[in-house]
Order: sequence, then C-alpha cells, then structure tokens
Amino acid sequence: MVEASTETKNQYDYIVIGAGSSGCVMANRLSADPKNKVLVLEAGGADINPWIHVPVGYFKTMHNPSTDWCYMTEPDKGINNRRLQWPRGKVLGGSSSLNGLLYVRGQAEDYDRWEALGNKGWSYKDVLPYFKKSEDQERGADEYHGVGGPLKVSDLRLRRPIADFFIKAAEQIGIEFNQDYNGANQEGVGYFQQTAHKGFRWSTARGFLRPAMKRNNVTVKTRCHTNRILFNGDQAVGVEYQKKGKTYQAYANKEVILSAGAIGSPQILQLSGIGEKSLLDRLKIPVVKDLPGVGKNLQDHLQIRLVFKTSQRTLNDEVNNYFKQFKAGLEYFFKRTGPLTLAASQIVIFTKSTPEAERPDIQFHMQPLSADKPGDGVHDFSAFTSSVCQLRPYSRGYIDIVSTDPLKYPEIHPNYLSDDRDVQIAIDSVKVARKIAEAPALKDHIIDEYVPGREFQTDEELLDAARKFSQTIYHPTSTCKMGHDEMAVVDDRLKVHDISRLRVVDASIMPEIVSGNTNAPAIMIAEKAADMVLEDNA
Repeated sequence: MVEASTETKNQYDYIVIGAGSSGCVMANRLSADPKNKVLVLEAGGADINPWIHVPVGYFKTMHNPSTDWCYMTEPDKGINNRRLQWPRGKVLGGSSSLNGLLYVRGQAEDYDRWEALGNKGWSYKDVLPYFKKSEDQERGADEYHGVGGPLKVSDLRLRRPIADFFIKAAEQIGIEFNQDYNGANQEGVGYFQQTAHKGFRWSTARGFLRPAMKRNNVTVKTRCHTNRILFNGDQAVGVEYQKKGKTYQAYANKEVILSAGAIGSPQILQLSGIGEKSLLDRLKIPVVKDLPGVGKNLQDHLQIRLVFKTSQRTLNDEVNNYFKQFKAGLEYFFKRTGPLTLAASQIVIFTKSTPEAERPDIQFHMQPLSADKPGDGVHDFSAFTSSVCQLRPYSRGYIDIVSTDPLKYPEIHPNYLSDDRDVQIAIDSVKVARKIAEAPALKDHIIDEYVPGREFQTDEELLDAARKFSQTIYHPTSTCKMGHDEMAVVDDRLKVHDISRLRVVDASIMPEIVSGNTNAPAIMIAEKAADMVLEDNA
C-alpha cells in the first residue's frame, strides 16, 4: 500500500538513487543547470559521524551498521568456504565516506580494452579528461592531472622508516620508483595519493553533494530505501521508496539514474522486474525486461595478506601506547598530520607476477601496521603488512536477490580463485612479496613472517595460504556491465538495454574491473555519464 501523501505527487526532472561515489557526482552536475529539478534518494543517513572525516576513521566506520551496509558473502569454495565481510557505505558519500582514501585510476590499457569490447567513447583518451575534470590535484596541473575540480587529491601526510625500507627493497629487486602512478605509466613503487585535504577525508559528499545542496533545485532525502523503479511499459517513470515504515513514490520527467553500487544496483533492477527471467519468475516478480546479465559478471580484488614481524618499530607500537595515542591526537588537532591522517595503505607497487606478463598484473598495498583483518585492532607487536592482489581476475561471481523484500540482502557469490589462471597468479604473487621481504634493505629489519608463515613453501602450500589468509579489498564491480553482448545490462551511454529513461551509473557498469582501486574510476564514470545525460536531454 502506497501512503497517500503530497510527497508521492512530487515531480522531478531527474531522480538519482544513491548518494554514493557516483550519485553525488550526478547530483552536482545535473543540477548545475537551474532548470533541472533533481531528487537524490539515499538509504543511509547524513555524514555527521566525526570519524568519517578523520582519514584513519575507517577503523570506526567500517563494520558499523550506522554507516556500513555490513554485507557478507556466501561461503566461497575458493577460499575454503569462508564468508567475507563486504563493507559498503550506507551514508552520504557512500563508500567514499568510509574507504581507504586511495586515489588510483587504473591503467590506460583498461579503458582501451573497454572500447575494444565495443563500448564507443570509453578509451583512455576519452576518459582522461573526466579524471582531470574532477580533480583538484595538490601537485598542480599537467598533462594527466587537473586543478580546480571538486575532488581534492593530495600526498600522504605520514611517513615512517619501515615504509622507506620497503620502497628501497622493491627497487633492489628491479621495481623502479614511480612518483606518479596516475601519470604516464602506472608500473613501479611509490607513495599512494589520497582523496584528502589538509588532513581531512574528501568524500564525494563533501566535494560534490554539499555544494549542490546549496542550490534550490536539489532535494536530498536520507534514510529513504528504494523498493523498486516504476515503469510505464518499458519506460522508467519514477521510484517507489520507503521511510520509517511508510511507502512513497516520486516521478521523473526525464530520467531515473541508478547509482546504488555493484550490490545495490543489480538488487534494485531485479526487484523492479529487470533481470534473469527464471529468477524473477521464481520470486513471482512481473518481468519488465529479461536481462540475464543483471547481477552476473561480478569481479573483485582479492588480496593475499602477508604480515612480517619487525625489529623496527611500526604504527602498532604507537597505537598500543596510550601516551603515543594522546600525542598522535594532539598532532592531528594542531597540525592535521601524523597517524590519524593514515590512508588504508602508504606504499603502492604495480608490477608483474612473472616476467612474461604483458603489463603489471598485481598490486601491493603496504601498511606500516598489522591486524588480523582490515578494521580490526592492531597486533601487540611491531609489524607491517604487505598485501598483494591480482589486478584483473578471470574469476566471475554473481549477486541474486532471494526475496521480494527490498530490505532483505541479496546473496553474494564472488567465486574467488575459481579460474586456474587466478590460482597461478596468486601463487606467483606471494613469491614476489617474499622476494621483496628478502631484499637487503628490508631483510635485516624482519624478525619473522607471521602470516602466512614460513611453513608454507611449495606451490600447493602457497595456494593453501592464499585460500586461508586472503581478504577482499572491497572493490566489487561489473554486475550491470556495459556492452552489447547477451550478458550486457547497459549500452555505452549507460542506458539499460531496451528500457527508456533509465541508466545505471556506478562501478557496476565496468565490463572488466580496472587495474587498481575503484573509487576514482567510479567518479570518472559519473562525470562522463552526466555529460551524456545532459546531451541526450538537451
């Protein structure tokens, strides 16, 4: 039953479902024209938790139901039937409000590959201007970077000796130092760039949505859970959503923009009658369009985490010492520097798992601290973490709803390490990690390999370690992939196939996952999509 309310009669030009990394960009760009009336529906609340704005605050906001959807995967055979936590932002800014702040675009070849798959206008030369458009780069403008955009990008404000030893060790095994992995060439070792400004997190809510909310033509509604998209035949006309137990409807004169992320977007499409017909029939959902690719093609970066005990003091010692905690708090309060400005990792490496690889196929995240898993408390001994992931996994998973109840979470099946090629790269990547640890610059500072441990030596044992000790880096993508094959969900203008006035704009449209962290590409996707929406509705 739809609650009778004047709210249900509200008409907008555009309705954006989800105020996350992409949705905030869409809200900003579409509302720049005062003639466009824009509604943004966000299932989470406002970004008022102070830990959201402190870079290291992801330790407090991840796994916190007030800011995180707290998804869990189904037991996964590839990782010994373990279930993994999949944090996703449930707050203004979405995952950009609780991610690790790492600014990574991927490789130029990733986007050229998208275009080669039939997606016109998505080559690297086509998307680079949109990366630059978003950016306000602390280092200044050049061929690859922009200034003056809504997204602040800065260098780290924390350095620790163990990180410099790690860089030197990587160089000693032949990995060259790279000052800018988002520039001409990604390959190499260097310090991460982050979406932060003067010691504060710079989410898309802060950079894009807050300025848009000052406009009279933007309405942002929080704690509004989308139930389904409304259709008139094959035309999207509005959205049904619920708030505090009551159901409302809002209508779009031009388009509905679905930006609910790689989990939420396929879930909403399936609830709305767009998806695999057999699934919809089983749940007795009227079929609007049989699109079997909805929820399929799921890709994620699985990291294998190695932890090394050290004689060199690390951030573990600072976090576990009350005096040093107090000192770190003072440093942050007065200078906006120190441990509280820590992004998820300090050092990045993009390199090849074997010399035969055509381009870098693995990525390292080095942290000058260690824990049993991201978001947990640190260990009570000095240690650092060297995690490594395969950049372009071949394994594919899927997401399916299991109920017509919009509040019931879908099943998430990542199917990690289900492809033999991924298995081999996992084994080879651990060997590269150990080679770095055994380089002279780092070896003398390492006491022991705590995880997985030196008892894992053969290829079979290294694979066993990968299955036991791996974790997600929280990069789900590709569940509403862009393309023109039978499994594609949207075309190269991000329009849902055979449905008018409905687009998907978020990381779910990636036909293949990018070679790196996914937040910057999600922002770029929305920048490009906004231009396409405005062009098509001019």
